[in-house]
Amino acid sequence: MKPKTKNKGFEHGFKEITHAIANMPSVMKQLAAVQFFTWLGLFLMWFYFGTATAKSVFGATSPQDPVFNTGIEWGGICFAFYSLVTFVFSFLLPYIAENLGRTLTHFLCLLCGAAGLLAVGIISNQYGLLLSMAGVGIAWASILSMPYSILVRHLPPNKTGIYVGIFNFFIVIPEILAALFFGWIMGNLLNNNELHAVMTGGAMMLIAALIALTVKDKDPVL
Repeated sequence: MKPKTKNKGFEHGFKEITHAIANMPSVMKQLAAVQFFTWLGLFLMWFYFGTATAKSVFGATSPQDPVFNTGIEWGGICFAFYSLVTFVFSFLLPYIAENLGRTLTHFLCLLCGAAGLLAVGIISNQYGLLLSMAGVGIAWASILSMPYSILVRHLPPNKTGIYVGIFNFFIVIPEILAALFFGWIMGNLLNNNELHAVMTGGAMMLIAALIALTVKDKDPVL
């Protein structure tokens, strides 16, 4: 009897999830698209930024080049710097959102992130990369909070848990797609150029920013 009970529980849960996906609030559908392109951009940055820095800024020609590790290390410093910017900016974010609105705030923050990643393509100085990562840090502060702040206002109270769980699918799916297919894109479309991959990440974040402008953060469903 116990296995049957477990099967029924699994079946009920599966049906509940599929029903929730089929009936997602419109705001959640819009935010899901924002999340998808945002996180795709982030994953490309995390995958390729260090190598792109080593080659484009430090001039490494291969992993065996003495300056290659220096470039990778500087990429790590850049990541630490954007985390610092995120920490500082997170204190300002609520005040900005209160005055500009959540949607516009998230759009502007994503735009900063997109600009930062796209700027990597024209930066030749290692310290200039810190400026580009400042834009990513601003975006990261908003990514961690603003979509959820918008989302929960538009969810039925008795479905908040399941919808937030489903919302996180749109973080995992881009990671899976990037891991499975971006290697082919690198080899066949980007000539294995890590710098172009990072800039592609910036383009993905720009798309996310533009979609964010379409999010209707009004009249929450309670």
